Amino acid sequence: MRTRRVCPMATDTKSDGKLAAGGLASALRHDLPASVVVFLVAMPLCLGIAVASGAPLAAGLIAGVVGGVVAGLLGGSVVQVSGPAAGLSLVVADLVMRYGWRATCMITLLAGALQLLLGVCRVARSALAVSPAVVHGMLAGVGVVIALAQLHVVLGGSPQRSAVENLVELPHQIIHNHTHAVFVGVLTIAVLIAWTRLPQRVRSLPAPLAALLVASVTAWAAGWQVTRIDLSVSLDSWVGPVWPSGDWHGIVAAVLLVALLAGVESLLCSVAVDKLHRGRRSDLDRELTGQGVANMITGALGGLPVAGVIVRSTTNVRAGARSRWSTVMHGFWLLLFALGFGWMIALIPMEALAALLVFIGVQMVNMGHLRNLRGHSEVPVYVVTMAGVVLLGLAEGVLVGLGLAALLALRRLTRVTVRATAEPDGRWHVVIGGSLTFLGVPTLTSELRAIPAGVTVDLDLNIDFMDNAAFEAIHDWRQEYERGGGTVNIDEIHDEWYAMAASGVRMFPAKTPPRAPDRWWLPWSHRRRGRRVAHSPLAARHPDRDGSPAVPDLLAGAREFHRLTAPLVRPLLHTMARTQEPSHLFITCADSRIVPNLITASGPGDLFTVRNVGNLVPRLGSEPEDDSVAAAIEYATEVLNVRTITVCGHSGCGAMAALLSGGEKVTGQPALSRWMRHGNHTLARFIAGESAGEDHGPLDRLCRVNVIQQLENLRTYPQVDRLFRGGDLELIGLYFDIGTARVHLLEQHPQVASGPA
Repeated sequence: MRTRRVCPMATDTKSDGKLAAGGLASALRHDLPASVVVFLVAMPLCLGIAVASGAPLAAGLIAGVVGGVVAGLLGGSVVQVSGPAAGLSLVVADLVMRYGWRATCMITLLAGALQLLLGVCRVARSALAVSPAVVHGMLAGVGVVIALAQLHVVLGGSPQRSAVENLVELPHQIIHNHTHAVFVGVLTIAVLIAWTRLPQRVRSLPAPLAALLVASVTAWAAGWQVTRIDLSVSLDSWVGPVWPSGDWHGIVAAVLLVALLAGVESLLCSVAVDKLHRGRRSDLDRELTGQGVANMITGALGGLPVAGVIVRSTTNVRAGARSRWSTVMHGFWLLLFALGFGWMIALIPMEALAALLVFIGVQMVNMGHLRNLRGHSEVPVYVVTMAGVVLLGLAEGVLVGLGLAALLALRRLTRVTVRATAEPDGRWHVVIGGSLTFLGVPTLTSELRAIPAGVTVDLDLNIDFMDNAAFEAIHDWRQEYERGGGTVNIDEIHDEWYAMAASGVRMFPAKTPPRAPDRWWLPWSHRRRGRRVAHSPLAARHPDRDGSPAVPDLLAGAREFHRLTAPLVRPLLHTMARTQEPSHLFITCADSRIVPNLITASGPGDLFTVRNVGNLVPRLGSEPEDDSVAAAIEYATEVLNVRTITVCGHSGCGAMAALLSGGEKVTGQPALSRWMRHGNHTLARFIAGESAGEDHGPLDRLCRVNVIQQLENLRTYPQVDRLFRGGDLELIGLYFDIGTARVHLLEQHPQVASGPA
């Protein structure tokens, strides 16, 4: 059975330079419709973010146009959409209050110049060193602040100066304001919530646009008294940026804050968008450069700061965009709308835009990020950053989050694990792992002093660093312990940190990476890249997939074993060189994806393994005769005295697929056809049984049924049946699901119920 290897870059399109004939057809077919969808999503968001930022309404549209056209053409991501970002609205609102709008535009321009400089210096990758927990926590905090502020507008009131004041004032607003503005806001939010539950055809219109349309038409038809904005006034009063007046320290800090926040958000968005498509990967330095030029232009034109935005970018990918022309065209649609249809904005109630911002703010508190962070113990960073942004301010909250993330990282890097176990012969085995610094000395000394006095201690140091405080703690304990009549044998798995310190050799401050096998469990094809090609006739006769001479993988693997693994396992293998004492007879399929020692976490001497096509056990006396499996069963039970026989099947078994096809898949393969006759009892059991609803189709159920049938076939051997009935032998059925990498224990009854092993 062969599978065709599909190159992940196959769907990339020529998105740079002039459009070729094929590129133009692709742009018209895929990018043009996608650009319209993104425009419909972006237009209300540009207006709403301008309102939340305290900027002129036209500033949002200017940023949308510049972000689409300039960042789209110059950026390093082919499908990312840039424009005004909700995450920057608090920063902009604060700058507008402190310096004025025109000065804020100059700060945006300077921030763009700084981004351009950083992109030219190729430092974009360093921005990814910022913890995503801090970024997501910051965005969540911004969302809470936006939602609390705009909720007052929805309720017919005015936002207060801080999130805390907004929260305190909220009950008063809810009790005393019941105007038409409240009706418009509630209606907008209701449409946004209900839109996702409507049929797919209806949902082709983006929810933000639909909500604004419904609210505007309803307010006009009902004659409600609402607040409206004239975009023409905003356009007619355009003025250029001016230099901000005030303390230059504050101005520099503002430029740095806008540049870094917009840059980090854009780069993280690029990385996230790369996971949504199979085209060309993002050039992060070029993306930062493009964002810098876009911010310089939007600042000069009087627009909001721009950044890559995940909602519009995700919409772009899902709408079928193939190249950067979708982003560029969406910017032109925004420009066309602002110049030709700006009068339509006067029909949109301000309260509807505020309700849209409330909805966006709530969505920025993404519970999916919390679930992802929980597995890495970074939820505290997220929560503290969010709380800091809400209670203290954006810059203060981010600094608090970064500080906590650094402390947690330091704690992880200096974490020490001490595992002490008593051996049956009276010795104690102690394994110390991690980085031994002064921070781990209390834990280290506490665990070591708990070891009983007067015994032999085998101390394994599985460490990558040891400072003087840790060395003194271990050395002092060892001397004291040996004075009390005990013995301490120290074995260092990596570099000899303890031995060198004890002999007075100068220690190097850098950590030493573990000398471990290079991901030994990976297939050869995954480790081939970077390995030197052997210039030999054998290599020349076997070209690999990329057209270059192939490395003889088996010999290269043997050399790797000799160099890395053999020194570690040689002492163990030396003790078992004369005899083997396995506890299991392990019968499994010959499928190359099944690695018994890997899926059972077993080592040398544990498993006496039999492999064949379909993990079949021919019944005693069956035709055609097979002495191979029978010999292994006899030797395992009568000579090796194994106490367990395990039959392990797996998902997608080719032998079972052949059995299910009635033999058609093995036509022309006489030996295999004869061997597959041993699966007839499995097929009969499959036909007689029914699915319990726990499998994934007929083939999956047959693979599971086959395991149970082979366990019954084992009972046809007298010595197996005798040992099993006497309680001296256990029969176990395992099923390995390759796709999920999970091992299931199969119960021995016809329904073949299973659960994780």
